[in-house]
Amino acid sequence: MKPSRPRPELTALLLTVALLLPAAAAAATPEEQGFEIAARSDRSDRGFGDSRVQMTMVLRNKAGKETERSLTLATLEIADEQMGDKSLIVFDSPADIDGTALLSHARILEPDDQWLFLPALKRVKRISSVNKSGPFVGSEFAFEDFTALELNKFTYKFLRQEACGDMTCDVVERTPRYEHSGYTKQISWIDTKDFQVRKVEFYDRRGDLLKTLELSEYRAYGDYWRSHLLRMQNHKTGKSTDLRYDDYEFGTGLADKDFVKGVLSRAR
Repeated sequence: MKPSRPRPELTALLLTVALLLPAAAAAATPEEQGFEIAARSDRSDRGFGDSRVQMTMVLRNKAGKETERSLTLATLEIADEQMGDKSLIVFDSPADIDGTALLSHARILEPDDQWLFLPALKRVKRISSVNKSGPFVGSEFAFEDFTALELNKFTYKFLRQEACGDMTCDVVERTPRYEHSGYTKQISWIDTKDFQVRKVEFYDRRGDLLKTLELSEYRAYGDYWRSHLLRMQNHKTGKSTDLRYDDYEFGTGLADKDFVKGVLSRAR
C-alpha cells in the first residue's frame, strides 16, 4: 500500500505554524522576560534547606573610618514560593551590641514579620511595617533589605543586556508589590553564566538613586552559589557597609522551632 500523501491544506497549516513559532517566542514582553530572568536566578538557589554562616559587618563613615561587628546568620528555606524564608541574625560583638538579634519571617504581599531583641532594654520590639525602610542597627542596610529577596514580591521588566566586569549581565528593573517599601524601584544586574545577582541599585521614594549594593567573591557550594562580600554604598550620606561572610554550613538541622519569637532573648 502506498503511503498517503498529506493534504495540501494540512501542509499549508503546518508550514504556517512553523513560521509563526519563532515570532511567538520573540514576542515575549519586557515584563515577561524580566520575570523569567529573575525566576531563573531565584530558582538556581532553591533546595538548600537551611544554612548558618559567621559574618563581619564593617561600618564605614564618609571619612573612611571603620567599625567592625561580628554576627551570625541562620536561614531556614521555605519551599513554597508563595511564602518567604525565615532568618535569624545574632550579634556577638562588640560588647555594646552583643546579643542584639533580628528575627525575620519574609512574606510576599503581606507585611513581613520582624522582631528585634535589644539586650539593654531586655525586651523584644516588633518592627512596624511602615518602619522597615529604616536603617538596621546603624548600617546602610534597611530592615527590608533582609527580607525583600522573594521572587513574587516584585514585578519585573527586562531593560537590556550589557557587560558587567568580565561577564555579561541581564539588567532587570523590579518594582516592589508590597506596601511601605522605602524604594520606588530597584535595578539588578544578573549574570548570564551562573544566574547570580552582581549589583542592585535602590531608588528612593522620590525616584532618586539612594544606594548601590555590589555582590562579589562568589563561591559554589555544590549546586548553590553564595556571595562572600556584600557592599552597600549610600550615595546620599557617603557612608557604606560591608558584609563579609565566612564559609557557609548547609543542612545543619534547623527547624521552625529555631525561628520563633521566644528564641530571641536567649539567642546569644
